Amino acid sequence: MLIAGPTASGKSALALAVAEKLNGTIINTDSMQVYCDLRVITARPSEAEEGRVPHRLYGHVDAADNYSIGRWLKDAGDALREAAAQGRVPVFVGGTGLYFKTLTGGLAAVPLTPPQIRAALRERLQREGIAALYAELGRLDPQSAQRLMPNDSSRILRALEVLQATGRSLRDWQKEGMPPLVDAASAAKVFLVVEREELVSRIEKRFDTMLGAGALEEVRALAARALDPMLPAMRAHGVPWLIRHINGEISIDEAAAGAKMDTRRYAKRQATWFRNQMQDWPAEPPEIALNGLEKQRDMV
Repeated sequence: MLIAGPTASGKSALALAVAEKLNGTIINTDSMQVYCDLRVITARPSEAEEGRVPHRLYGHVDAADNYSIGRWLKDAGDALREAAAQGRVPVFVGGTGLYFKTLTGGLAAVPLTPPQIRAALRERLQREGIAALYAELGRLDPQSAQRLMPNDSSRILRALEVLQATGRSLRDWQKEGMPPLVDAASAAKVFLVVEREELVSRIEKRFDTMLGAGALEEVRALAARALDPMLPAMRAHGVPWLIRHINGEISIDEAAAGAKMDTRRYAKRQATWFRNQMQDWPAEPPEIALNGLEKQRDMV
């Protein structure tokens, strides 16, 4: 089963209900919940919830690692085979659209990028800004640029890295590589939809709850490691704002307001991405999604 949706839409609760009902294993499909340093700030399932049914690919990566889609797909394959060997229903749940797309569509086998190329592009990003790099990608590889948001620094850097390292567009590499793990046509799937005002309320209340549960202390410990600020874990929603507060630049109220704003915008982008990229997915509110998934499963 495949359960996607914007942040704070109730995905984890639905996945837990499905897994308990169907003897399932929950497999994380969220790019930030993989990091062991970020349990609270990424709203990972609690230890009690993880004890109710098997959970895989949560908190298994150190924040110093630049965890990639390719590594996730390999890890997901291992988790899928483990679930099958145990006779359990795999329940993929998360909000990272590209993870779901590679899960059902496969992934290109892009060669490793030399570290000197990566370092040079990151230095240019700091010096010139993302707009200049996006413009360069538009000149050199317009098709790849058209598929990316102009402020998506991670993927813009990745596209330029591949182009410089291999002389080939990332789109060319996407025709080769790792096969899909799941046939989307035969999988029960849902994208959760929550009315906008309700979703905003959930996002804001959840961040306040995170602060009460130790998010600031968690981010303080992460900041003390002095990691590269461009690492994915260092850019998880809320982390940069709380680090600014820890550094004495802004108040905790300003940090919370900024984190909530970023998360609201991210939720909107998630919904737009799935509407455009996964048009065959049923979109349902959380309260009826369980019945919808069971009906799909019965029809397969």
